[in-house]
Amino acid sequence: MSTNLAAERWWQRSVVYQVYARSFQDSNGDGVGDLRGIRQRLDHLEWLDIDAVWLSPIYPSPMADFSYDVADYTDVDPLFGTLEDLDGLIEDLHRRGMRLLLDFVPNHTSSLHPWFVDALTSRAAEHRNWYIWRDAAPDGGPPNDWASAFGGSAWEWHEVTGQFYFHSFLREQPDLDWTNPQVRVQMTDVLRFWLRRGVDGFRIDVVNLLAKGRELQPTGGVLGPDGPWGDQHAIHPIMRDLRAVADEFDDRVLIGEIWLPLEQLVTFYGAELEELHLPFNFRLLDVPWEADRVHEAIRTYEGALPRGAWPNWVLGNHDRPRIVTRVGAAQARVAQMLLITLRGTPTLYYGDEIGMTEVELPRSAWRDPQGLRGGPTRDGCRTPMRWDATARASFTTGEPWLPLGQPAGVDVASQRDDPDSMLSLCRSLLRLRRAERALSIGEWHDLGHADTSLAYLRGHGARRFLVCLNLAGVPSALPAQAHRLPGRVVASTLGSGGQGDFHPGRGLAGDEGLVILLD
Repeated sequence: MSTNLAAERWWQRSVVYQVYARSFQDSNGDGVGDLRGIRQRLDHLEWLDIDAVWLSPIYPSPMADFSYDVADYTDVDPLFGTLEDLDGLIEDLHRRGMRLLLDFVPNHTSSLHPWFVDALTSRAAEHRNWYIWRDAAPDGGPPNDWASAFGGSAWEWHEVTGQFYFHSFLREQPDLDWTNPQVRVQMTDVLRFWLRRGVDGFRIDVVNLLAKGRELQPTGGVLGPDGPWGDQHAIHPIMRDLRAVADEFDDRVLIGEIWLPLEQLVTFYGAELEELHLPFNFRLLDVPWEADRVHEAIRTYEGALPRGAWPNWVLGNHDRPRIVTRVGAAQARVAQMLLITLRGTPTLYYGDEIGMTEVELPRSAWRDPQGLRGGPTRDGCRTPMRWDATARASFTTGEPWLPLGQPAGVDVASQRDDPDSMLSLCRSLLRLRRAERALSIGEWHDLGHADTSLAYLRGHGARRFLVCLNLAGVPSALPAQAHRLPGRVVASTLGSGGQGDFHPGRGLAGDEGLVILLD
């Protein structure tokens, strides 16, 4: 059995909703989502019962990687609006009882950032050592064989100064050197800039890449989640520094993107829980959608958490295929019930509440630099939000930056008044979670798995809920411990057809998930 922290925090109770800014709502007809557009759609998020918005990067950028190549950490790109627009978004969210998390990109800047432009002028430049430079190998080639995440060498030759610089991703995204104290001071000041404007926290990009190791010998490997070259121990002091900044302000949260094995991931809570509040848990993104494998992923994650650490769960994001495409429309309903009823803070990716699918785009429509350089394109999970069934889905009056795609009926307007729609299911689960502390900050007790189903209990005080999920389209028995627990069904993935009493010995229909208030 697992329990919540002694001191309850707002981010424990919260549901985070990721807004990919380019794709949520366009307010000016240029086909790209923007801050004013997001403000126009806050009624939807409030109606849905969202607590916090995680906003993808909106910094000034040449857009080689859609604002993940940052040219200015303390402003807003005109494509998205102005600083005043962001202030207005923060104010609007706070007035509605919601929070805003920004995407902080500390590993690299744009090659057009003034710091890097200065670093290119000479080896003696003020900002030269803010980045990672090395001499050529004896044969004149790169210093080692490290490869970038987007393909090709992670080293780029600069003819004027006669050295290579390092880039984990695109050559337009040179990596900062976090061993330089000046970099740390500057970047912690960036956090303070936004926290003073009322931002409630940050999702921190690629935490596990911040320390590169100093030896620079050939590795035979590539840069990536399991890259053999990183120095994870050197990252923990950086996280403690960032956490100390967040703690200067009242009740802010830090969430970290960390692609590492579980035993390393959980160390980023810190030995005294003094690092990240929530190291992102991506286990549901990769696990085979089978009851025994999903159950094991949940059980081992809960068992690996440091004492007092708070869990979190993710089903989708801007880098991975949509959950509907991965498991099918019926099982996506089961997956949403799992996400919203597990212990911990869930993050819901925009459009998953209506069952948006991965859109297969012709190569001519691709915009993602990863896909354009030979990797899998991520454009299919970034297509614009479908607000209604019109030609442009009320996302824009112009030409959308990516084709919209999506099957008929996958839009907010079509689903909002349908009690059996994916949107209605998500809303009912989110409202239930908000109303019942057992489902937000309560205990979790594992009841195991059987056939194609798994089950667990959530409880707070005398209030207890049984959650039963069938991860296949065929009927399934329940785990033995769930057979003896009578109650009343309060939510079903089968809609109104799944309501009623729950009797001991009952099994599950195909694709059925139930939340049961126990007698």
